[in-house]
Amino acid sequence: MAQKRQSVSFAAYIAMAPMALTVLLAYLGTMLWTARVSVSSSRTFPASDFVGASQYIRLFNNERWLLSLQNVALYGVLFIAACLVIGFLLAVFIDQKVMAEGALRTIFLYPYAMSFVATGLIWQWILNPELGIQEVLHKLGWTSAKFDWIVDQDMAIYTIVIATVWQASGLVMALMLSGLRGVDDEIWKAARIDGIPRWRVYTSIVLPMLKPSVSTAFVLLFVMVVKVFDAVVAMTQGGPGTASEVPAKFIMDYLFGRANIGLASAASIVLLLTVLAIVAPLYFVRNRRAAMGA
Repeated sequence: MAQKRQSVSFAAYIAMAPMALTVLLAYLGTMLWTARVSVSSSRTFPASDFVGASQYIRLFNNERWLLSLQNVALYGVLFIAACLVIGFLLAVFIDQKVMAEGALRTIFLYPYAMSFVATGLIWQWILNPELGIQEVLHKLGWTSAKFDWIVDQDMAIYTIVIATVWQASGLVMALMLSGLRGVDDEIWKAARIDGIPRWRVYTSIVLPMLKPSVSTAFVLLFVMVVKVFDAVVAMTQGGPGTASEVPAKFIMDYLFGRANIGLASAASIVLLLTVLAIVAPLYFVRNRRAAMGA
C-alpha cells in the first residue's frame, strides 16, 4: 500500500512539472529579468549596466505617467464600486427564484465572455456622437441632446468605466450568487418571523457572510484595473490627447513605440508592486482566518 501511495505521489509530481516550470521560467523568470532591466540604462536593447533608481526617478518625473496613475486611480474606484454594487443587486434579483433564471444568468454573464477589444469597439460605436446614442436622440427629435463624452477630455475616462462595468458586472453577479445560495433558509424564516425588513437582513447579516465572495471579486476587479489596456485602445487610444491614458498603455507605448524598455520595465515593476501590496495582505488575512476557523 505504501509503495502504491509513493508511485501515485510521484506521478502527481511528474504531472505538475510542466506547470511548475512554466511558473518558474515564464513568470518568475520574466519578473526577475524585468526588474534587472529596470535598473539599467536600456533603451532599444537590454543593457548590462547598473544605474540604480534612475529609471524610477525619470518615471515619476514623467507627466504622462503621473496622469496615467491619476486616471487609473479614478477609473479603479468607480469601476470596482460600480461592479460590486451592480453585481450584488443582480445576484439578489436572480436569487429571488425568478422565471428563466438560467437564461438571465447567461445574459448577465455573457459580456464577460467577450474580449475587451470587442467591448471597446461596441461601446465606441454606441458613444460615437455621429453614430450612437446622441445621433439616435437627434433623430427622435431631441436635437439639443448631447452625449459626446468619448470625445470630451474631461469625460473620456468615464466612458471606459461604463464599458468595462457593463462587461465585468456579470462576473461579480456569479460570485455573489454562489455566496447567496449558501445562506441558510432558516435565517430568512427567522427574519420574517421577527419582522425584520429584507434590506436590513441583506446589509446586517447576508453581506457579512459574503466576505469571501466580496474579497475574491475585489481582487479580480483590482487586477482588471491594473491590466486595463484593450478597452482603452479600442475606444479612445488613450485620448483625446492623453485624457484617458492608463499605465498599461504607457508601458506598451514606451516598450514598442518609443523603444525605451528600461523606462517601460520600471513602470511594469511599479504596477507589480502595487498589485502585491493589495493582494498579499488580503491573502494573508484570508489564510489566517481559515487557519483560526480550522
